[in-house]
Amino acid sequence: MQTVFDQARTQVQKPTSAAGAQHRLLSSRSDTFGVHSDEEDEEEQALPTEEAEQKTVSLFSPPISSAPVRPSILITNNINFARDGPLTAPVSGTSPFSNVTPATPSQRYRGWLSEVVKPLEEFIDEPINPREYYLNLTEVAEGENGSVYAARVSENANLARLSKLPPLIKAQDVEGQANGETMSIAIKTVPILPSGSTKLDELRKELVMLRGLMHGNILGMHALYVDLVEDCLWIRMELMERSLADVVVLCEEGLVLQERVIARFAHDTLEALQFLRSHNIAHRDIRSDNLLLNSQGILKLADFSNAVKVSPDSPIVNDAVGILYWQAPEVRAGPYNALKIDIWSVGATVWELAQAAPPFADSVDAPGDRWPRLRKPEIFSPAFHEFLRLCSEPASSRPDAQALLKNSFVNNTCGRPVVGQLLQQCIAIEKVVSQRQEGEEGEDEATLMIS
Repeated sequence: MQTVFDQARTQVQKPTSAAGAQHRLLSSRSDTFGVHSDEEDEEEQALPTEEAEQKTVSLFSPPISSAPVRPSILITNNINFARDGPLTAPVSGTSPFSNVTPATPSQRYRGWLSEVVKPLEEFIDEPINPREYYLNLTEVAEGENGSVYAARVSENANLARLSKLPPLIKAQDVEGQANGETMSIAIKTVPILPSGSTKLDELRKELVMLRGLMHGNILGMHALYVDLVEDCLWIRMELMERSLADVVVLCEEGLVLQERVIARFAHDTLEALQFLRSHNIAHRDIRSDNLLLNSQGILKLADFSNAVKVSPDSPIVNDAVGILYWQAPEVRAGPYNALKIDIWSVGATVWELAQAAPPFADSVDAPGDRWPRLRKPEIFSPAFHEFLRLCSEPASSRPDAQALLKNSFVNNTCGRPVVGQLLQQCIAIEKVVSQRQEGEEGEDEATLMIS
């Protein structure tokens, strides 16, 4: 999760310049995605999940000896369940899902496949063949652990059988089907290997951690299914427009982010963090790649693969996670308070939105414990500067999300329609860039023919 897509659009966003390519590389892009959606759930009801990837997700899974093949999914109204040939050979691993060995192809669905996904069975809608319910899958993003597809809910689907779908989401599907509406959703696929994978371990951890937790600024997983055609999990989620990283990259092409727009994004992120803090959960990977926008201009926090639940009396952890430019300095120094570091990352993201690159990206030195000097600091309000200062305070005096939501910068936000206009500007800029690139390619081909 990375550009805006209409339902028929299939091209994945490419960096628009060398600098943009470097930024995307440095940000270690996750499985977040961006797609055009006609629908929105402001009060999204998520299945108990702790992120998934979506990625929705900056995953640090250790390498395995044989990389899984990305599913080549083609869905139409004519479903074919035939398989030919054996599945990928088993690979070694240390996952608790790994203690199974496939028998014969005729036994694998009753044997190893059911054993591999058994720890997730409480979250999986087992009786459902997802290919009968979700059609026209179009890949919109590709990550380390699978791909994300735009899809639509089948107009002929028996929605009553979707037992794991949250009641609010299910009611919206039923109403949309009755009204003949096109219901667009996102499907993330995660390959299932005979040996299991660390991704399945992480997925279960996330599902358990966010069990029953729902918030309008958090992107949740609505349901899980097993696809027997490609041997992979299908994770249903809300279809989003794009990530903030995809917005930032277009600043190189003339897009301007006003301070009140940045404040809107900061406000939504802090709302999500305040909710998580009330449940003693630290996200630990706040950055532009993991902050997604829907068509209503609502920002949602995604990718809980690095999240951790701690005790309020003992919030100290040791593992270093996240990406350097958004990482709080104490994470690099040793044991740290997990509930403190997300606020630093919010400040780093606000800095990035204002400067079109993350802090310290242009520095040859190691990141410091305060932000670099802003270019043209005079164009930003005193409240903006104060907000950045507060986010970069030492952990002991750094305010939490609840306190920062009272900050004057965060409370001087633009309206949702302004974010919608911004998304339309992104589409227009991408169209111009695409046309320009096509023209340049045509000129290069003509030059080669002449020579």
